[in-house]
Amino acid sequence: MLVSTESIRETAEKLLLDQGVSLSNARVQADLLIEAELRGLPSHGLQRLPRLIARLQGGLAHPTTSGMGTWIRSGFLSVDGKRGLGPVVMMRAIEQLSQVVTEHGIALAGIRNTNHIGMLAYYAEAAANRGLIAIVLTTSEALVHPFGGTEAMLGTNPIAIGIPTGAEPFVLDLATSRVSMGKIHHYALTGDPIPDGWAVDAQGQRTTDPEAAKSGAIAPFGDDAKGYGLGLGIELLVAALAGSAFAPDVRGTLDATEIANKGDVIVMIDPAAEENRAAGLTTYLHRLRASRPTDPSRPVAVPGDGMRARRARALSTGIDLPEPLHNEIQALAKG
Repeated sequence: MLVSTESIRETAEKLLLDQGVSLSNARVQADLLIEAELRGLPSHGLQRLPRLIARLQGGLAHPTTSGMGTWIRSGFLSVDGKRGLGPVVMMRAIEQLSQVVTEHGIALAGIRNTNHIGMLAYYAEAAANRGLIAIVLTTSEALVHPFGGTEAMLGTNPIAIGIPTGAEPFVLDLATSRVSMGKIHHYALTGDPIPDGWAVDAQGQRTTDPEAAKSGAIAPFGDDAKGYGLGLGIELLVAALAGSAFAPDVRGTLDATEIANKGDVIVMIDPAAEENRAAGLTTYLHRLRASRPTDPSRPVAVPGDGMRARRARALSTGIDLPEPLHNEIQALAKG
């Protein structure tokens, strides 16, 4: 069912405020969830709000902290999130990195002990809008089977890249799994079968049942060694820089009972580019869009184009929430 952006934003913020979340933190967290909905990523949107409320109620998420960062090198910020809300801790890290990156040219933050940070494009775009390049990495519970295996051993381990251009920033956001587990949860919420090849069940057999997939494992993207290798590389990189747990021992992004112990990394780079260089990036992206498509009715797109188009439509029409989720959020709001 369609709901207005502002009404559901107000509801989300109020639910967070009712749990003792500070106003500034509530606005950041709610904005992340709303932006995911607007951009067509409901798996990282409001379906996570009831679980987040439960985590706040259980003391697994701290309502007011933004974490504590310690500079252990001139360009290396080690962040203890203090169980803070993921978007709040990450945005605070971006602020801290922004203060030094123009001096050093590059700076990174390794973040641990913080809650789920959601859609990585949010942070890559935030940095790019400051004129900075960003690479964002995160890990999760063991949800993905390795190439040649059937047991969940890796996280979905997404990566996002944001690059400022002379126009809209370039933003790439993708998981190293075939899909996110949040998307499978979304299919379970709507009652629709998942596409064949997305996942296996607990016995290692391919399944289209999202409930069976939740207790099984997702395929690496491409269902081959490339997706597996990239996912493993991110797993090791984040663990090395953030000091976080490896996927089989990670908890806390899909439950309301455990402390979140995954890791996040953000690398920020000051391109120190002349204006004509940024304009050159835009020109190249336009050349890509104008290149010959396989289907004349579907022009070539650049990563981020689809999200922006979906966002513009949703702002006009409203956010389409599954009715069970809408009812759950309204029940929470009524106490």
